[in-house]
Amino acid sequence: MTRPARTVSAARASTASRSTAAAEAPAKPSAKRSRASAPVPPPSPPAPYDPRITGRRGPLGPPSTVPALPLRPAPIFKVGDKAVHPSHGVGEVTAVEQRDIAGTSGQFYILRILDNGMKVMVPVTAATQVGLRSVMTDSDADDILTTMRAREVAVDVQPWSRRFRVYTEMIKSGSPTEIAKVLRDMNRLKFDKDLSFGERRLLDQARSLLLKELALAKNTTEPEMAEEIRKIFSA
Repeated sequence: MTRPARTVSAARASTASRSTAAAEAPAKPSAKRSRASAPVPPPSPPAPYDPRITGRRGPLGPPSTVPALPLRPAPIFKVGDKAVHPSHGVGEVTAVEQRDIAGTSGQFYILRILDNGMKVMVPVTAATQVGLRSVMTDSDADDILTTMRAREVAVDVQPWSRRFRVYTEMIKSGSPTEIAKVLRDMNRLKFDKDLSFGERRLLDQARSLLLKELALAKNTTEPEMAEEIRKIFSA
């Protein structure tokens, strides 16, 4: 028995019926569109502040001993002035020059660091952010020497790796008072035991950053100021 042939009109009607059904059926969203329209999760909270550096509480221990220092506007320096760089110590302004750095033009203080002769350039407009400041006054120097005479210990967190980090941040702060505390604590520790390499480095950094500035502030020589500091820690 043979199957009857399908007429052309019937085939066209079947095709039209399927096209209509496909048009009426709701379109399924693509996986790509679903992913794009999915709600975006909220951003992760910032990492907890290290309380020993920022002064805020966190999971690592007590509040920091390093105070958050306010940025004081840097004075306007001229050639021949003494200025203190927080990382290099006392320097002399040898020039104020217009320089082009990375396609940006601006004025720069050219400092010659007195301790080692290094040349340091500081943008005039960023002197406050860098921490460039004038040499401390005679009264400020007296306060620093008083800090050195104090019997307290600035940092008592455990273990030593954490104390080392705090002391390092105290030096980086550029505050003469904080640097004096590092110098005091390392000198006191030296009488109890032989200093490790890291401890000796802290001692040398604090001493080099303070000695020349204290001598200038007290209008004395570096050897005389070094002797006064030695007597403080020998008492």
